[in-house]
Amino acid sequence: MHMSGGFFEQLTRALKFRMFVSGQAVWGSVDARGYGVARAGPEHACTPGMHNAADKTLATIQTLRFGIELETIGLHRAALARAIHGVVGGAVCEAGDRYSITAPDGRRWQVVPDGSLSGGYRSGEIVSPILGYADLEVLQSIVRAVRAAGAKTDPSTGIHIHVGAEQFSGKQVASLVKLVHKQERLIEHALGIAPNRLTSYCRPIEPTFLARLEAARPRDLSAVSTAWYGRVGALPQRYDQSRYHGLNLNSLFFRGTIEFRYFNGTLHAGEVKAYVQFVLALAAKGLNARNAISKRREFNVATAKYDFRVFLLGLGLIGNEFKTARLHLTKHLAGSAAWKGARRDRRPSAAPAATSTGSGEEPHGETQQVLQTG
Repeated sequence: MHMSGGFFEQLTRALKFRMFVSGQAVWGSVDARGYGVARAGPEHACTPGMHNAADKTLATIQTLRFGIELETIGLHRAALARAIHGVVGGAVCEAGDRYSITAPDGRRWQVVPDGSLSGGYRSGEIVSPILGYADLEVLQSIVRAVRAAGAKTDPSTGIHIHVGAEQFSGKQVASLVKLVHKQERLIEHALGIAPNRLTSYCRPIEPTFLARLEAARPRDLSAVSTAWYGRVGALPQRYDQSRYHGLNLNSLFFRGTIEFRYFNGTLHAGEVKAYVQFVLALAAKGLNARNAISKRREFNVATAKYDFRVFLLGLGLIGNEFKTARLHLTKHLAGSAAWKGARRDRRPSAAPAATSTGSGEEPHGETQQVLQTG
């Protein structure tokens, strides 16, 4: 039986991919087409190992608690509070320029002022109570409600997501830091973070902090604190300037949460859900990883979409549960999610020009619907 050179090229690529993602020994074999990883459009069959990775990620993130802060403009805080009340019910309480909405289950949503927002009087920050994975549907309903009421976002707005650190040891926090640092350039481009925010409110991980962290090889959180602040016995303050990083560990030592500040403001409910799932998957990987490498991966615009999708699958964001997350998190990147380079399995003329997406992927109605539906 004759085997073409193209077949062996694809098989080699598939085997290389397997070596790359199998560090946690949770991935099964990858077929000769290299998929498992990679096709835009309807889900293709994944190996049992891939499903095990997704199951492990989902099982872990369902144990995590999180909170979210959504910055908005265009609507006064009283109107924001009314929109939230329309979703969760309960009672609304006004205290000066702040509002709280206590749901029947006792959890309290807040709407507070934020001087960094461009909207002035017609702006506000929505602060959630402690949430779990099962609360994502309620969160999305609130996002849709405040958008329908007239709230908007602009470059002054952002989203901050906090993950409860109850399960984290010093070693696991260090693993999370290394994981994020390695992929931080790719994360920044995938999320479309504005350059001014990268130099102000969500700065990258500091090389000096990373060097201290790796030298300390921390087992407990006190060693992580020393590496973060650069001194022993630091007393964390709420408004410590070190908080202005995409991965904020000042929050860990002040309030017991790990804060992710990378996200631009949005009132697209699907994007908000994707951001939460991404953060929870990062946290789950930090908890479950046996080791992590911090060497920063250089950003390659030509392969960015493929590279980021491989990263997401390595986090366990596999299958229909995370389908919309993968779509939203890769939609701003160039290239193809399915192929690292030019496709070799079809002639250029095989794909009708009228249906091309311009990304090397086959378009399908479901993808467009997911991306456009908030």
